[in-house]
Order: sequence, then C-alpha cells, then structure tokens
Amino acid sequence: MSAQVNFFKIGLFVIGAAVALVFLLVLLGAGRLFQSKIIMETYFNESVQGLELGSKVKYRGVIVGEVKSIGFTYNRYQQDIPMAERLRYVMVEATIIPRQIGGRTGAGDLTQAETLKAEIDKGLRVRLAPQGITGTSYLEIDYVDPKTNPLLPISWEPANLYIPSAQSTVTQFVAAASDIVERLRNIDIDGTLANLNRLLVNTNKRVEAIDAQQLSQRSASVLQKLETKLDQLPMDQLGKEGSALLTELRASNAKLAAILDDPALKRLPGTADATLVAAKKLVEDPNLTSTIAHMQRTLARLDRIVGGGEADLSTTLENMRQISDNLRDLTENAKRYPSSVIFGGPPPPAKGAQ
Repeated sequence: MSAQVNFFKIGLFVIGAAVALVFLLVLLGAGRLFQSKIIMETYFNESVQGLELGSKVKYRGVIVGEVKSIGFTYNRYQQDIPMAERLRYVMVEATIIPRQIGGRTGAGDLTQAETLKAEIDKGLRVRLAPQGITGTSYLEIDYVDPKTNPLLPISWEPANLYIPSAQSTVTQFVAAASDIVERLRNIDIDGTLANLNRLLVNTNKRVEAIDAQQLSQRSASVLQKLETKLDQLPMDQLGKEGSALLTELRASNAKLAAILDDPALKRLPGTADATLVAAKKLVEDPNLTSTIAHMQRTLARLDRIVGGGEADLSTTLENMRQISDNLRDLTENAKRYPSSVIFGGPPPPAKGAQ
C-alpha cells in the first residue's frame, strides 16, 4: 500500500513539474509572440548564395529581424507583361521589429514613408554579408555612398516596406577582379615585350658607341682647367670686396630703415585715405553733374563765338601786322634822323627859288 502511495506522489510531482515548465516557456516567449513586426522587402540583382530562411537581419550589426521568404520578383510583380520582359531580381522578404530600428509606440521611424525616403537618399541600403567561413550569409542594413550604389530600376509599387539593395562586398571584389583580368587580357603583352627588347638593344648600342676613354680624358682636362682657374683667382681681393659689399649693404639697410621710420611716411596711408574720402565725396556731390553740364555749355558757346569771328580775327591780325611794320619804319627813321622826329622835315622850296 505504501509503494502505491509513493508512485502516486512521484507521478503528481512529474506532472506538476511539466506544467510549471510549459508555463515558464509560455511566459518567457509571450513577449516575442505578441510584439509587433513589419514586413520588409528588398531586391537583389545578384546571387544570394548562402542566404536561407531564418537568416538574421542586422541593422548596423544589431539583430532586428530574420528572413521570411526568398523568391523572384516576377512571381509577384509584372504579371501583366510577357515573361521575357520581366526583371529577374531576387526578392527577399524579412520580418523586422520596429522598436529595434528606432521605433516609438509601435511605429518605427523607418516605417514612415517620408522618413524612409530621406534615409534612402542618405545611402540606407540592404546588402548581403557573409557570416564567418561557414558559407552562410545574412542581411546587413547600413549606410553606403549613394553615388556609387544607385537604386535598382523598378516599375511597380512595393507591397511592403521597401529598402533598396547594394552590391555585396564579395560581388564588388569579384567585379573588380574581373575588370582587372579583362584589362590584362586586352594588353598586347607580346608587342610590349618586343618594344622593350628593341629599347634595350638600342640602349646597348648607344652605350657601346660612347668613347669612354675620350670622355674620361675630357673630364680630366676640364677638371684641371677648373683647378687652374680657381688657383688664379685673387681670393684675398675677393674677400676684401665681399666685406666692402656687406658693409655697403648694412649701410643701405640702415638708410632704408631710417626712411621707413620717417613719421611723414607713416602718415602717408592716413593722408591717402583722407584724399580718397574727399575725392569720393566730390564724386558723389549732386552738384557735380550740373557743374559739368554748365561747363560744357560755356565751352560750346565759346567755340561758336571763336568760329563765327574767325574772319574778323584774321583782319585784326593783319592790321596789327601793318601797324607793327609802320612802327618798325618809324623806329628806323628815328635812329637815322632824330631831329626829324622833333622838328619834322624841311619845308619844300619856293617856286621862285626853283
């Protein structure tokens, strides 16, 4: 009877422990079950090898969701156009938690159309990132240079929150390597080597054509002449002349410093400024325009007077010339016959006397 009681108690304990464990699991997972989530979709124009359902979605390294589905865009969009004209983008849908990406009160910043567009313009992109050396990948939401990562062209309106994609680092590396290989393939290696060989041959010929012995003799001759000229230089006289030149330079420098220290020279900028201010006031004077106009009218009137009386002026000048000639004759006569100027000439002889 006691053995049956012990089994009964053990059974009740196991059942109670199982119920408590289930209740604990439900309590711990309730937060994740009832938290709000939104669907985010993006499109890739490359292989998504390594990405699987349940792969993590990280926003700058922080887990914010997981991959929900992987497919192609033509299975949902562009159904009304022929299959040959549809785009072959890989479509990836993921569930993300709004509060993990800056959400507030159940609505994240990136869930708002205006805010999301502004962030996309700044370079917000989704790209495929490898996870270690296991071969698996995850989605990384981060900021890149929008100029080097343009948006994929689409002709439909996404049904969910849409964040454009950017090329993965592996794809960029492979593309760069392919570009380098293509450029190396286009290089004419045989022609380059042939040109290099010809250059080396021509260089060897030119080097062999140089008379090294004659060049050495000429160099020695030039050095010897240079030494002779240096020995002939009057070093003592050059030293004295150099010292005298330095003395004159010091004296000139002292005179220049004295000139620059002249108070009149220092006042020159202020005087120039005052002159410029006075000139500016004169130019800005409203009476200057009327004064210039009056001067122009006066000059025009004077020009008309001079032009109209040009003939009279010529006559007057001619009369003055004649008067000058008469005065010269009178002066000559006065020099020769001074008495005739005072007493006049002798009277004419009488008729009977003749």
